[in-house]
Amino acid sequence: MTAQISEKLRYKGKNVAMCTTPLSKYFAMGGTKPLFESNFSALWRGYVGSWEIVDDHLYLIALSGMLHDGSEASLTTIFPEFPDRVFAHWYSGTIRIPQGKQLEYVHMGYASIYERDLFLDLERGVVVATRTKYNGVAESDGAREGYQVGAMTVFPITGKVNGDKT
Repeated sequence: MTAQISEKLRYKGKNVAMCTTPLSKYFAMGGTKPLFESNFSALWRGYVGSWEIVDDHLYLIALSGMLHDGSEASLTTIFPEFPDRVFAHWYSGTIRIPQGKQLEYVHMGYASIYERDLFLDLERGVVVATRTKYNGVAESDGAREGYQVGAMTVFPITGKVNGDKT
């Protein structure tokens, strides 16, 4: 699997990359999952969620992606009753926020290693603990700063060839 595009998170006034997909737990628990179009290898899940933590509560505030029928996905695609934000009460687990310079690029999932990882432990959508793991110091001043996907393979959208809209 190719390194994946991260989810977006607003945390303590900063926009950061989140290498965790809380919405996948919602789908695994039986939440309605639309048929997302996954047309390139760096985004197998077919969407990018935008999240925020307010008063230690995790909220999904936006969703972008393409549905199999060609329409754009949004927050209301999954949560029609909550067009502005949804409290992630379904999510218990750990959110990983890579920090600092990249020490090692791994061409798989969220496996690349950074100088630090900030972990947020959540229970039913509420942050109950935070911890930092120190992974080392970049040897080069030119090392990449922050989470990035190094490469991706683009696949054609099913049924669309040479720009056809069929």
